[in-house]
Amino acid sequence: MMVGGSNAQLSATFYAKACPNVSSIVRSVLKQAQGNDIWIFPKIVRLHFHDCFVNGCDASLLLNGTNSEKTAPPNLSTDGYAVIDDIKTALEKACPGVVSCADILALSAQVSVSLVLFSIPNDASNLLFCFRCSSRTMLERMFGLQGGGPTWQVPLGRRDSRTAHREGIGGIPSQHDSLANLASRFKSVGLDSTDLVALSGVHTFGRAQCAAFMDRLYNFNNVSGSVDPTLNATYATTLQQQCPKGGDVTSLINLDEQTSLTFDNKYFLNLQNRRGLLQSDQELFSTNGAETVAIVNRFASSQSQFFSSFANAMIKMGNISPLTGSNGEVRLDCRKIN
Repeated sequence: MMVGGSNAQLSATFYAKACPNVSSIVRSVLKQAQGNDIWIFPKIVRLHFHDCFVNGCDASLLLNGTNSEKTAPPNLSTDGYAVIDDIKTALEKACPGVVSCADILALSAQVSVSLVLFSIPNDASNLLFCFRCSSRTMLERMFGLQGGGPTWQVPLGRRDSRTAHREGIGGIPSQHDSLANLASRFKSVGLDSTDLVALSGVHTFGRAQCAAFMDRLYNFNNVSGSVDPTLNATYATTLQQQCPKGGDVTSLINLDEQTSLTFDNKYFLNLQNRRGLLQSDQELFSTNGAETVAIVNRFASSQSQFFSSFANAMIKMGNISPLTGSNGEVRLDCRKIN
């Protein structure tokens, strides 16, 4: 797959004249959505990721239809499409026919990460209170909380594909991939090992279904009763209790057992302690001699380095094979072509 090519046509100021309030509109809708679904931010970032790894960042994932990408594994567990629709509706009202769905995904991912403003109290009633009622300043005073995922300027000007690319979903990295396979997938779209580790760090927030890792608990390497030896034994026992044999494989488990609603570098500390939930995560640290081990260690010791590398990697990922100029279209409805 070609990476870039027309990337020079992308610009952070692309909508400066045609839709100057695009970022604030996206932010406003996402803040509102967060009041209804505290997990919406990681869901939105995942949509952008899954879109970009299939034929580039062209919003093909959003299209409905019998041959759609969203109805094929691993996209069956993706969510957040209704919020993207809400953002599109708001933008069409403000700037009709201007902002593409591909740019909405890219902007929404950036805003979602930047809006993860604080750690979450353990008490469930406080949780709802925090998200719906309080300002960031009040929360920091009440709970000693700090905030902030990284932020970056999103290059804009992508256009939307006129077709889905279901045949290309095999390019999406899998939670069962070896490190060699992960590195190969990332390299094929112009992303290096630092990008791989940084982007994997998005698993600092969000959840995964039991189905995504149960083989590590009961049938590792297709050996019945075998547990992944890279998995901390105590953590494995906890996960077996949360995802019992014969249980609901769609049950959702926090990717970061301590701060799953916060964007921080705890994910990398988890890997050092062999508490990465997904095999593809733990591979970054537990693969002997891999260059990713040093990168994990660096990010574990410096959240600022992780944030900087993550922002850079998100920009690079967002630049995978965009449609620009007269290619593609600007959809009026993200779920169907014009």
